[in-house]
Amino acid sequence: MNTQVTIAGVTLKNPVMTASGTFGSGMEYAEFMDLSRLGAVVTKGVANVPWPGNPTPRVAEVYGGMLNAIGLQNPGIDVFLERDIPFLKQYDTKIIVNVCGKTTEDYVEVVERLAEEPAVAMLEINVSCPNVKEGAIAFGQKADALFGITKEVKRHAKQPVIMKLSPNVTDIVEMARAAEAAGADALSLINTITGMKIDIHKRAFALANKTGGMSGPAIKPVAVRMVYQAAKAVKIPIIGMGGIANADDAIEFLLAGATAVSVGAMNFVNPCTCVEVAEGIERYMEQYHVESVTDLIGAVRE
Repeated sequence: MNTQVTIAGVTLKNPVMTASGTFGSGMEYAEFMDLSRLGAVVTKGVANVPWPGNPTPRVAEVYGGMLNAIGLQNPGIDVFLERDIPFLKQYDTKIIVNVCGKTTEDYVEVVERLAEEPAVAMLEINVSCPNVKEGAIAFGQKADALFGITKEVKRHAKQPVIMKLSPNVTDIVEMARAAEAAGADALSLINTITGMKIDIHKRAFALANKTGGMSGPAIKPVAVRMVYQAAKAVKIPIIGMGGIANADDAIEFLLAGATAVSVGAMNFVNPCTCVEVAEGIERYMEQYHVESVTDLIGAVRE
């Protein structure tokens, strides 16, 4: 059995990676699992300067998942390069760094710093950040803004660029095509769906930010649909995510057209989920005599 997949010239030992923001930079999970068993570790978002994040409370459990409004808290690129990259280099897994920013210049500054780090295999660009120059509308919510940030990042990046698409748009196909047209090497989708929870006893919002990003099993049908639509519309590889709890969920994304998958919210429920998903895919391949995992990509019967 061959479990390897290749994305933009980068070969992963298996198609399972972590979803940004749910796995820190790997250090927090290393005592629970061998990170070398993962296809890749996708780090929490890294900005050009430290971000304090949003006020608390920032997380709320909801039916079928969770809401978060962390606000991309991170220590900034200096600490990340000094602390997290050396840690991850100990493991036989690919390193994908998620990049966030409030302006195009913020993104470019981080991308240029990472260009000097050969251990970084790919960049994942978080376009769900509010664009401060565009009235706080996320980079990923308007096709022209997505095109612009993708093109500018590609001008400065040394590594392949994955654009992480927001589901909070009218037409995911339009966004996928805009990123591809601007030169993206791959796409990852979906990011969280905007949601809200109100405590009826306190008559108050459960999150200080009022709204938050919903993740978890409840969003999976939306994610599978969007991955399928995007895969039909573009020629670049797609990393599917959104509500993956087990290998069956992951295989569903592969059949819909994803080349690889990311596990997010379930890492909080079971820190070994990623490894269990990878092992479950192998069992599925044995059961159905699938020689290469790539034979499953987009293999749903039309």
